[in-house]
Amino acid sequence: MNFQWLAWDQLPWIKANANQWRYALRNALAMCMALSIAYGLELDEPYWAMTSAAVISFPTVGGAISKSLGRIVGSLLGATAALLIAGHTLNEPWLFTFAIAGWLAFCTWIANHYQNNVAYAFSLAGYTAAIIAFSSVDITDVSDLWTITQARVCEVISGILCAGFMMMVLPSTSDGDALMNSLKQMHARLLDHAILLLQQNDADNVRTAHENVISQILTMNLLRIQAFWSHYRYRRQNNVLNYVLHQQLRLTSVLSSLRRMLLNWPDAPAALYAAMQQLTEELATPHCNKYRLAQILRTITPAADGDYRQRAFCQRLRYFCWMYLNVSRWIRLLEHADADTRFQPPRVASLARESDSAEAGWSALRTFSVIVLGCAFWINTQWSSGASALTLTAIACVLYSSAPSPSGSVSLLLKTLLWLFVFSFVMKFGFMVQINQLWQFLLLLFPLLITLQLFKLQQKQRAGMWGQFIVFMGSFIAVTNPPSWDYADFFNDNIAKVCGVLLAWLAFQILRPSSDARRSRRHIRALRVAFLDQLRRRPRLSEDRFESQIYHHISQLSNSRDEQARVWLLRWGVVLLNCSHIVWQLRDWQPSSPSLGQIREGSLHNLQQIISSHGVRHGSLDNTLDELATTIDKLLTEENSEANTLAGILWRLRCSLAQLKQAVPD
Repeated sequence: MNFQWLAWDQLPWIKANANQWRYALRNALAMCMALSIAYGLELDEPYWAMTSAAVISFPTVGGAISKSLGRIVGSLLGATAALLIAGHTLNEPWLFTFAIAGWLAFCTWIANHYQNNVAYAFSLAGYTAAIIAFSSVDITDVSDLWTITQARVCEVISGILCAGFMMMVLPSTSDGDALMNSLKQMHARLLDHAILLLQQNDADNVRTAHENVISQILTMNLLRIQAFWSHYRYRRQNNVLNYVLHQQLRLTSVLSSLRRMLLNWPDAPAALYAAMQQLTEELATPHCNKYRLAQILRTITPAADGDYRQRAFCQRLRYFCWMYLNVSRWIRLLEHADADTRFQPPRVASLARESDSAEAGWSALRTFSVIVLGCAFWINTQWSSGASALTLTAIACVLYSSAPSPSGSVSLLLKTLLWLFVFSFVMKFGFMVQINQLWQFLLLLFPLLITLQLFKLQQKQRAGMWGQFIVFMGSFIAVTNPPSWDYADFFNDNIAKVCGVLLAWLAFQILRPSSDARRSRRHIRALRVAFLDQLRRRPRLSEDRFESQIYHHISQLSNSRDEQARVWLLRWGVVLLNCSHIVWQLRDWQPSSPSLGQIREGSLHNLQQIISSHGVRHGSLDNTLDELATTIDKLLTEENSEANTLAGILWRLRCSLAQLKQAVPD
């Protein structure tokens, strides 16, 4: 056996650094303070206050504030729903069953449509209603329902206030500093990504690197939200942050377009690659300017009657350089701006976040079915611990239905609760039974919480398990007021909680979430429908909005193990994105010759014949590719710069469409 973990330097208290100690102390003190306040208010189940403080133990101020607001709103909404449902249906068990199952299904459906505080608030609204309503089924006086609801809400808010207070006493690193550092690192990584994509030799890790860049830019949107809540300065500059993130996504799109052109231009001149190397080196310097970049671009840009492919490539390369410099300028302005400075960048919407309605509906059906089934068993057997079981079932179904791997998350929760069952028995009947004062219990609880928090930070692979252990520990050791030492109640309640999670696990196994392949097909269909909208004369989505929607869909399978599903989603996204940029460029390009205008309109019309919501029409695709090649040859016979420019744009379109020959037919 390996006992290295017992070495002095491997102990969690010795191994922890200053930031880890601050995080552990802050959360442990907040949980102990919440428990003390709940006892002082004489609430009957003060462990919910401790649980509430544990749930919002975010490492940053902005994250804690946004999560606290979501938790307060969700708790109040859930408490109101519980009052209405339980107050009107407790005398009719089956009506109560369908009412609470319908509310939980509705909350699951809403939570699956969002990935921000709205999702968190409705998740809380769902299982807060379950906690209150299920624990109220045995009451005989309706006024007790108000007492229970009031106690649960007070416990939740007490935990939130304690966590917020400790965040002020022991603040973490600034959200704004983390955001600015991430923006600068991402900007530098985009340059490294350009070097990878624009090299002459093929690289095996291009697709993975492209997925990672997209995922990191979208992750920075979460940092933007946290910075928005943590500091007034970043609330004023929210429009600038939105603009910078949109521009970084556009830089990624331009790089994929440049790479697609290089792949379809095997005899590109060697001077082009040498110039691109010089450009990337110049962009990496802190005092880069357009004049120096223009000097390098001039060496490879042909004349108006030169090679149309090289002209199209150089125009796109210049667009990338100018945009990279522009983003660098905005990041510098953000970094040095004070709280009173306001900027007015070009107006853009927030990054798109489209939801999978089919998956949301399926998750809602799963939650409704399992709650109805559990309540039916409870009604027929008159199980005394049915409330504990159904409460954990509701929490697992609502909370984990939108997780990347719901079955894995519920399995981990089941494993955690089994360990917690054993631990809580030893804790409650080995130590707590000998304690008769709250301060004595806090002396025992405080070092235990610090150790668990350090385990969560240091053991990355088990961080999820330790997080669940901390959150559910209070309910398992049942820190109630007054305390209860009944063996039978302890075993019945905790076995019921494990059975409740087991029921949720069975629900996820029987009514399985969609496979990654099926989700990929739904995302691809959504991309095609959105692209067909882009071909209309007045599209519903702007160019920036469509671009961020494409990248949001791509990121939905970033953690998938189905490589083929990820590859096809990325391939479709990149192709449609490149085509959409060309469509917008063709719309903005106004030729002086009517014949060139007719060619432009014909190219836009052909795109509508190639792609449908169901897939690719390969016959139309082959005809369009041949027609584009013929049109390009015809344009090259005309000796004017506009024809040469249009030939370059159509060549870019042909390069993008050629990749669709591998797609499944309509």
